[in-house]
Amino acid sequence: MADKKIIAVLGSTGSQGGSLCRAILADSAGGFACRAVTRDTGKDKAKALATAGAQVVKADLDDIESLKKAFAGAHGVYAVTNFWEHFSGAKEKAQAKNVADAAKAAGVKHVIWSTLEDIRQFMKPDDKRMPMLQQTYRVPHFDAKAEANAFFKGLPTTFLVTSYYWDNLYMFGHAPKKGADGQLAWAFPMGTAKMAGIAAEDIGKAAYGIFKAGNEFVGKTVGILGEALTIEQMGKTLSKVMGVGPIKYNAVEADVYRGFGFPGADELGNMFQAYRDFDKQMLANRSVDVSRKLNSALQSFEQFVTKQKAAIKTAMGI
Repeated sequence: MADKKIIAVLGSTGSQGGSLCRAILADSAGGFACRAVTRDTGKDKAKALATAGAQVVKADLDDIESLKKAFAGAHGVYAVTNFWEHFSGAKEKAQAKNVADAAKAAGVKHVIWSTLEDIRQFMKPDDKRMPMLQQTYRVPHFDAKAEANAFFKGLPTTFLVTSYYWDNLYMFGHAPKKGADGQLAWAFPMGTAKMAGIAAEDIGKAAYGIFKAGNEFVGKTVGILGEALTIEQMGKTLSKVMGVGPIKYNAVEADVYRGFGFPGADELGNMFQAYRDFDKQMLANRSVDVSRKLNSALQSFEQFVTKQKAAIKTAMGI
C-alpha cells in the first residue's frame, strides 16, 4: 500500500462505497489502494473487504476526529452519507460538514462528493404541487446533499450526481408484487416520464474512473446514469427477463403514493414526483456517454436485471 495512492472510502460496506472498494481492489495494477472506512470493522462485509486486500479502519461520520484519523495520509476521499439511516436532512448536512472539514485537515488531493440536485431550485416557494418536508426541504435527501456542496468548496472536489438505484428493486422492496388477482403489479407516481437509473455497482466504477483520471474532473460536476426508462419500459424488461406475464403499472398520483404509510413514503413520493415533473432537467444533468467513458462496463437495465435475476425474483415473490 505504501507505493499506491490511498483512497479512503466512506460507506465501504454500503452500496456506493462498497462498489468503489471492489473496483479499486479488482485493479491491482491501477496504482490505488483501498482504505475502507466503517463504523463496525467486525461486520461480515468489512471482514470480506479486509480479506480482499483493503485496509479497514474505524470511523464515524458524527465524530470528526475519527474521520481525520481515517483520512490521514490518504490521496483521495470518497464522501457519501446515508440519509436512509436516520431520515434527517439536517443530520446529513452535519455529517457532510464533518467529512469536508476532516478532508481539509488531512490535506487530501481529491474528494468525490456523492450529491444530488436541490429540487427547490425547480419550484417557487409557494408551489403547492409538492409538500415541504422537515419544514425546509422538498426532497430532503436531494436538497440537503445539494446544500452540503458548499462545505466542499475550497477542496479539490468532484461533485458526483448519482441516479435512482435499480438495486432498490430487491434491497427496498420496489419490485412488482402479485396482487389478490394473482397479477404482478407495481405503483409509482411517475406517469410516462423517464427516470434516470443506474446499478449501484456502476456508481463505484464511475467514481474509480474519476480518481484514475487525475485532475480532469476536479472542480467539476459529473452526472451519471445507466439508462433512462419509463416504468412501463422497466416492467416490460422485467417481464421478459423473468419469463412472467405482463406487469401492470399503476400510475398513481404523488399524493396517493405519499399516503401509502411506509417509512419514507412522503420522501419517496416527492422524489419520484421530482423525477416526473422535472424529467428534462434531471436527464440533462446526467450523461450515459460520460458514464460509459468513466466505466466501460456500464450496465443497461436489462443487463442489470439479468445479473441480479435471483435477488429480484425473490423480491417479486415468484
